[in-house]
Amino acid sequence: MNKSAIIENTVNFVRDTLKNAEGAHDWFHIYRVWKTSHTIGQSENVDMFIVELGALLHDIADSKFHDGDEEIGPRKAREFLQSQNVADEIIHHVEQIVANISFKGGKHNQNFKSPELDVIQDADRLDALGAIGIARTFAYGGHKNREIYNPDIEPDLNMTKEQYKNSTAPSVNHFYEKLFLLKDRMNTISGKRLAEHRHQFMKHFMDEFFKEWDGEV
Repeated sequence: MNKSAIIENTVNFVRDTLKNAEGAHDWFHIYRVWKTSHTIGQSENVDMFIVELGALLHDIADSKFHDGDEEIGPRKAREFLQSQNVADEIIHHVEQIVANISFKGGKHNQNFKSPELDVIQDADRLDALGAIGIARTFAYGGHKNREIYNPDIEPDLNMTKEQYKNSTAPSVNHFYEKLFLLKDRMNTISGKRLAEHRHQFMKHFMDEFFKEWDGEV
């Protein structure tokens, strides 16, 4: 098994599959998560081949864009890796990463854990924070034709998984229902350190946002 060739083929497969994807979940999101996973993984006791494959395939078919189907992502990952003659135990591990990486609401319990998933999950969550996270939040909100902010619709921190998945709340609510919660859910030392800085950046942004919303000069 030529690992370098498989990684290169995976990059090409993912880039081609997501070439017309929505801007917050496109190839460049995958690229950032892949690179950040590699950086974090250097300080962790992990199988970097699994980390790279999991990072590259983690959003190969996000359920948000497939009528809520949470099976299509793991299935597409498996089918591709089988075409590359990857060992079954690696395929199974990557499948579990794809199935369990996403934030699915405050009441959802993750069903699988591994050091490799910890690394990729941190990298994915870091891409939801900071300047990139802010840009992605409003890009996706615009894609879904959501309001930027509505003071009459308060954030809901007690949603079930289904309520979270089907929410149409304004984009600003997403900061409170997900993004500001991520700092305390990081897995690795590196992830926690990076998340702290990006979390503070978002807090400053929201402070400025509300000042401007209220007409302060």
